Amino acid sequence: SRSSQPALAMPPKRSASRGRSPSPAKRGGRGKSPAASPKTPRGRTPTKSPARSKSPAPRAAGRASSSPAPRSAPKAAPHTKSWSMSKANSSLWELAGPVGLIISPPITVIVLTYALLKLDGSALKLGEEFVKDFPSILWRVHPSIHEMMEAMKVVVVFWAVQLAMMPLVPGKIHTGPVAPSGHRPKYKANGVATYILTVILFFLGAHLGFYKAGIFYYIAAPMYAALNYFSLVFCAFLHVKGLYFPSTKDSGSTGSVIFDYFWGTELYPRIGKKFWSIGWDLKQFTNCRWGMMFWAIGTLSFMMAQAELKGMPYDSMFISVFVQQVYVFKFFLWETGYLNTMDIQHDRAGFYICWGCLVWVPCLYTCHTLFLVEHTIQLGAVTSAVMGAVGFVAVYINWDADQQKTNFREKNGDVEIWGRKATKIVATYRTDLGINKQSLLLTSGWWGLSRHFHYLPELLAAFCWTAPTLWSGSVLGFTYWVFLLLLLTHRSFRDEERCSTKYGAYWEEYKRLVPYRIVPYVF
Repeated sequence: SRSSQPALAMPPKRSASRGRSPSPAKRGGRGKSPAASPKTPRGRTPTKSPARSKSPAPRAAGRASSSPAPRSAPKAAPHTKSWSMSKANSSLWELAGPVGLIISPPITVIVLTYALLKLDGSALKLGEEFVKDFPSILWRVHPSIHEMMEAMKVVVVFWAVQLAMMPLVPGKIHTGPVAPSGHRPKYKANGVATYILTVILFFLGAHLGFYKAGIFYYIAAPMYAALNYFSLVFCAFLHVKGLYFPSTKDSGSTGSVIFDYFWGTELYPRIGKKFWSIGWDLKQFTNCRWGMMFWAIGTLSFMMAQAELKGMPYDSMFISVFVQQVYVFKFFLWETGYLNTMDIQHDRAGFYICWGCLVWVPCLYTCHTLFLVEHTIQLGAVTSAVMGAVGFVAVYINWDADQQKTNFREKNGDVEIWGRKATKIVATYRTDLGINKQSLLLTSGWWGLSRHFHYLPELLAAFCWTAPTLWSGSVLGFTYWVFLLLLLTHRSFRDEERCSTKYGAYWEEYKRLVPYRIVPYVF
């Protein structure tokens, strides 16, 4: 899920010399730099990867079928260009998008946090301050170097614990899909156990007096500022590593330093194989063990800060945190599925995805909860119960939709969904190496209602955990939901374009069988 992933709305990426190339945005999940991604330079569309978490599973042209494969392999969809990428053409206009996204989101993080903590989440007050005091307001609200250093001490401890848990917490080895170079990444599937253990350790440390349970609320502003600077340097490290010390052949340059920095130069960057046989996957760490794990711990910490400051967590805070914890737990329950999505298979480790997960997810994806700490809103028993129940069911449907697709792929389409044999399209496509391959496009269950149905319950769940901010009239506290709506809508168009290029006539047949994009009978 986008948000799960973390997310940022990204356009397709450009090509790389060594193998496969990168490309964007969730949750929902889960996910991702803000705003619509800049237009990918002509010819940079990366390529071949398998279907993304947020788009329907590929299948064949012609009528929907319930059989696992056609009797005779259909012809590959005709292509004028190979389904991957060509050489980048870095005009000034094409560079403007990445440059703008490298500069503006980090500033947005600082300003948004200031408005939520000091201006009651009021867009009007923020606008007035900008009119009166721009641009000096940008450095006036910026945390001091000392504050940032103190905040980073806490973050570094958090990172150290997560890095230790990746190899030490028990779990099976999960093998990801084949990369363009033929490489198959391996991961230790211990997300759920790591999530549970992290929550226990967080509260145990607070109980033993090592820190206040509300610690992340008290250091929020300097922490986000410090993460901004760290992430800029970290992305430079990833840039150099991908060019000169790649972990696999799925790496390379587009010929533009700016595009390489923004989109990344390496698909599967890993470190530490001398200490752990499979090594630490840096995208799994930034996306899952920091971005998504902080979403869980950060919101719990904000709830405890309200209890420390106001005497108790109010029902608006409790319901918001409850639904978010269910969502994050769902993400880790499905983490191996996430490791098969485009965030991992297609998007290289660059500013777009790594800054997004290191900074954008911790800040924007929790901003509503941060706002609620000082705004004691009572929803009432009935409203709280309805929002909690609707949010829980929405997260379940989102998970069930992902499970339908996962089971469908694992069993090569030979499954039953809702008591009936799953229907599908068997689609062929041509790889960059000129090899014809097949994919299955699911046309039943949730995926028969709309082509990106899982976005709908994700938006509904997100509404339940962000809506309490509206009781106070705060527009900025509702920023995440607006961002998610734009992100998932943009992503649906981007993914449709990519699938249309990949599958050709098969995708047109799929659209005929499943005519709605996200909302059944509406859109």
